[in-house]
Formats: sequence, C-alpha cells, structure tokens
Amino acid sequence: MSYELTGKLVAKYDTIQRTETFKIREFAVEKTEDIGGRTITNYVKFQAIQDKTAIIDKVNIGDEIKVSFNIKGSKWEKEGKVNYFTNLDAWRIEQVLQAATDKGVTDTEYMEPLDTFSATSPDAIDDLPF
Repeated sequence: MSYELTGKLVAKYDTIQRTETFKIREFAVEKTEDIGGRTITNYVKFQAIQDKTAIIDKVNIGDEIKVSFNIKGSKWEKEGKVNYFTNLDAWRIEQVLQAATDKGVTDTEYMEPLDTFSATSPDAIDDLPF
C-alpha cells in the first residue's frame, strides 16, 4: 500500500553506503495543518533506498513537494529485548508549484514526477514551433 504527503522540504542528507550492496538517503518534510483553528506543524523523515536515492536531487530546500511512499516495519531482537522500527520508504517525489496568488488562483499545480519524465523519452511531445 502506498501513501502520499505534501509539504516543504526542510532537510536532505548525503547518501550513505551501509553495505557493499545497500545504500540509503534520508530527507525531512515539514507538514503544516490547521486543525480546529490551531496550526500544527509536523516534521516527517523519509528514506530513499538503492536506486531511489537520487529522487531528491532535483528539488531544493524550501520547495513544496509531494512524496509517494510505503510504510515498512521491522522487528529487532537483541539480548532478550524486542524493539520495533517503522520506515517511510519514498519512491517518488513531485515538485508542487503554487499558483500565483495575485491572480486570484488558489489551486495547486503538480509538475510531472521528477523521476519518471525525460525530455528525450518517446512519449515526449515536441510542440515547439521551431
């Protein structure tokens, strides 16, 4: 099952090579909501693993983004103690463009997902007049 969260990118970290065959990169998103007249701000840390570590490269700190992710949980036991971990595994990031408020437009426009579009892809449409 996949989930989505939209918020502001507030941190992105370097890729870490954990083992010869496993790498990970973390980033954090600020999510602000108005709940019952109160503004609630949460900070959500995601991880991107393996070939997805580069999905955060095309966005900058402060950008509004939409993150598609899966929730994964693990059980860990050591010396008779049990602990549980939850990871939010990001697999796609889309940059969100806020429409100009001076035009009276309040809708949010989504760009093509950053990890799936290529201007040289066979599906790209070339409608330029030159």
